[in-house]
Amino acid sequence: MFQTTQKRTPTRSILAILELIYHSTVRNIRKTHRNALAGLVMNIIQTIVFIAAFFLMFNILGMRGNAIRGDFMLYLMSGIFLFLLHTKTMGAVVKAEGPTSAMMQHAPLNTLITICAAALGTLYLQLLSLFVVLFFYHVLFAPITIDDPVGAMEMVLLAWLSGVGVGVVFLSIKPWAPEFVTIAASIYSRANMIASGKMFVANSLPGYMLVMFDWNPLFHAIDQCRGYVFLNYNPHFSSPTYPLYIAIGLIVLGLMGEYYTRRHASVSWGATR
Repeated sequence: MFQTTQKRTPTRSILAILELIYHSTVRNIRKTHRNALAGLVMNIIQTIVFIAAFFLMFNILGMRGNAIRGDFMLYLMSGIFLFLLHTKTMGAVVKAEGPTSAMMQHAPLNTLITICAAALGTLYLQLLSLFVVLFFYHVLFAPITIDDPVGAMEMVLLAWLSGVGVGVVFLSIKPWAPEFVTIAASIYSRANMIASGKMFVANSLPGYMLVMFDWNPLFHAIDQCRGYVFLNYNPHFSSPTYPLYIAIGLIVLGLMGEYYTRRHASVSWGATR
């Protein structure tokens, strides 16, 4: 009765949305662990274990000859960091609150904000883990030299953006077929263990094998990233623009599907599916 309505300008609306994204991102980061520092440490340990496992595998199988001339550990990390960022971003976006979530009852929260929060939360954790691991490797083991740090970071962000695109497409399908999306997302993550190309470079592949990996935007991002990281590697069979176009296309497609799903979503889906 005594409430006053305050007209919002476009600037205030944008600031309100950014504030919602910020708080949702913080909530998303702290959701995995109540202590933010402990969550970061666990993420760093997982990254180190992943690197150590691949280091042992390369040595046991005698695959070190396939690496680029330069720091072998940097070669491993340049592939593993992008792979983890891509797959974890995809998984986080798929698990973001959808239109049938109870959180959607709290206006003005919407699915676009939860998608942004999931994607940005993963980017924050993975970039922090990346810088911490590189710093300690640089200090404790061997100095790191990156030929073009800006270009390498652009490829890192492209790997993240393509993960967002794949995740949004899966998220738009999830309310209609949750079991299928769970299985498909798991298969996609497992397939990228090989299809991402983190264990080899595109220049070393014969033509008949290159077509088996050329479809994957993560394969292009990792190969191009190694071209920026190493002075002695010039990627000829991958493109920096391909993952960008694929990511934009997938995000647009996924948001269109998510909008359609939101328009037809039923609260009872959460109870029956």
